Amino acid sequence: MQCVKVLGGVLGAAALLGLGIILGHFAIPKGTDLPAPSASASQDLDLEILEAVVGQLDANRIRENLRELSKEPHLATSPRDEALVQLLLRRWQDPESGLDSAGISEYEVLLSFPSQKQPNRVDVGEVLLWPGEACGPGELPAQPRHCPLSTVGPAGDILFSSQRSEENLTGEQGDPNVVPPYAAYAPPGTPQGLLVYANWGSEEDFMELYQQGIKLQDSIVLTRYGGVGRRAKAVNAAKYGVAGVLVYTDPADINDGKSLPNETFPHSWGLPPSGVERGSYFEYFGDPLTPYLPANPSSFRLDSDNASGFPPIPTQPIGFKDAEVLLCNLQGASAPAAWQGALGCDYKLGPGFRSDGIFPAGSQVNVSVYNRLELRNSSNVLGIIRGAVEPDRYVLYGNHRDSWVHGAVDPSSGTAVLLELSRVLGTLLKKGTWRPRRSIVFASWGAEEFGLIGSTEFTEESFSKLQERAVAYINVDISVFANATLRAQGTPPVQSVIFSAAKQIRAPGPGSLSIYDNWIRYSNRSSPVYGLVPSLGTLGASSDYAPFIHFLGISSMDIAYTYDRSKTSARIYPTYHTAFDTFDYVDKFVDPGFSSHQAVAQTVGSVLLRLSDSLFLPLNVSDYSETLRSLLQAAQQDLGGLLEQHNISLGPLVTAVEKFEEAATVLGQHVSALQKGTPDPLQVWMLNDQLMLSERTFLNSRAFPEGRYYSHVLWAPRTGSVPTFPGLSNACSKAMNTGPGSAAWAEVQRQLSILVVALEGAAATLRPVADL
Repeated sequence: MQCVKVLGGVLGAAALLGLGIILGHFAIPKGTDLPAPSASASQDLDLEILEAVVGQLDANRIRENLRELSKEPHLATSPRDEALVQLLLRRWQDPESGLDSAGISEYEVLLSFPSQKQPNRVDVGEVLLWPGEACGPGELPAQPRHCPLSTVGPAGDILFSSQRSEENLTGEQGDPNVVPPYAAYAPPGTPQGLLVYANWGSEEDFMELYQQGIKLQDSIVLTRYGGVGRRAKAVNAAKYGVAGVLVYTDPADINDGKSLPNETFPHSWGLPPSGVERGSYFEYFGDPLTPYLPANPSSFRLDSDNASGFPPIPTQPIGFKDAEVLLCNLQGASAPAAWQGALGCDYKLGPGFRSDGIFPAGSQVNVSVYNRLELRNSSNVLGIIRGAVEPDRYVLYGNHRDSWVHGAVDPSSGTAVLLELSRVLGTLLKKGTWRPRRSIVFASWGAEEFGLIGSTEFTEESFSKLQERAVAYINVDISVFANATLRAQGTPPVQSVIFSAAKQIRAPGPGSLSIYDNWIRYSNRSSPVYGLVPSLGTLGASSDYAPFIHFLGISSMDIAYTYDRSKTSARIYPTYHTAFDTFDYVDKFVDPGFSSHQAVAQTVGSVLLRLSDSLFLPLNVSDYSETLRSLLQAAQQDLGGLLEQHNISLGPLVTAVEKFEEAATVLGQHVSALQKGTPDPLQVWMLNDQLMLSERTFLNSRAFPEGRYYSHVLWAPRTGSVPTFPGLSNACSKAMNTGPGSAAWAEVQRQLSILVVALEGAAATLRPVADL
């Protein structure tokens, strides 16, 4: 055992050394490494190179990348996942199209898997035992009672069992490496009770059931995906004494109501009746046992029994074919109109089944969950193109590698684009015709599906270096949801560079519209500064950009192609996290011809080159002014009067916003002036640092002590109803439910002070560097 520990320490040290070599070594340029023509301090974006890169990105190569990546299931840490690690290494070390360097960083992380010996299941039965009859060996009840169905004898006692795997419609679903549907990190258990329908499983939904007098204690609730997060359904249920939770995808929410086998995949892109959405039910991101620490051998680990963030009660996802059997046989009052779905029956609330249905009165539902927690080694793959002028400034571009099953859309559509873009840039690099001004870091993250684990461990391990040197993070998780329009999310400073890239590239399909012009047709907003522009979404925490923006304050974005929301009510592409997300699904229904994949590759390639090659960073901090003004107006209109009643003034916040706007305007004028002349390299360096670090000024690690990793005072989760600064909105929401002298109003004042200090700090960062 001691030898194993020593070996683990050696391997851990080697992993750390490798990461240090990949990132740290390139902070100091070595003259012999850098081609002389590219080392000029005045190097700027070469438009010919930009056009060459965009023109060389090949749709057929992306298609073949996707075929290879998705040909087998590749759950995190599985043998196929590790094989893809080696595939990425081979590509990035190729002598003709590889990068300067590539390596692996490995972490030991806590994952959750279903038991191979005891499959999770959902059963319905009516088993009433009397005194003298045993539920199980050695157990004699004194009173008549229901026994867990799992302890009952012959299979005939079970009236219904859910499907343990999805129907094998195209051959891929029968692969022995397809993980059965399960709720990752849900605790094991075999709860049994009467069934209740709880819509989304939100707090409001459970309150509605409670107010209607529905008995929830010791029940099993059936909920739909959507509305609230996965874990929130179990948390909300547990507050009312619910024993277990079932989750399904209603065809009203994913298939525009279509539910018949001949209406769904493989006949269309719709989710088949047996399809089950897998997913992580862990609350936070990162390894559950090493919060704020990289999951290395030397790091302190929590005991798994004391770790927080896991669902409190057993939870299991099922297909809508099984949900139909359960839901359409419920008794009780009809569910509200907003709770009705598309399973072809009137949704009742329960509890229990109706007497004229297929189950005898009193039949109960048993949820048997046998999930287990296991420490596994998960790898990130990092590839570097070293910068010629500013090698210690990093533009990062990442995508996760692991999937729940074959993962053709999620995430392999993104990885296929990543590989094609790195091939084109690597080929130019190896030919000696191009080297970027700043270093480019390509990343393939591991174990994202379990909670953004690979990217979070990387940010924890490289915290100081990334905060000092990272310019921006580009995320392309799912590159193509569908083939209608671009969809981009990001912080305000990246808006202009995305718009510039989108204007340069022709949109797929007939006509000559640019991606920008096509995008504005589908999703737009009226800007007081620019007029009608495409809508740039905000960043939540659903992909690997989360630790970069929320934890490190690095300007971030997520780019994809998506569907026309006016033509479908689907909350996401229908086969999301199921065994039907295959190469043929993408090839036939999502993006035939792969022109949308190519469009994403071209857009991302343009953004990447603009960030890595431009003399002045194309980050427009003035675009934050519009966001701040909008948040301030919401606070004034919806909270101003209430705050005055408690002697809390928004005046300092108004002044702070004005200071930021003024500083951002002056900085923009300074950039314009320098661009017209021949700026001194030191001036360029100082100005770029101001642009790069401006996002970090909105961080406050003590602003949200209850929210792990959330430090950005503008983009933290908002639980309050007022669409303003999240800390202020959340604090006011809590305070309004308390008395006037409550300490909750002190928290409102604290959040207001945090905002003012952050905005004043941001303004100070944008002012001339010699000013204090």
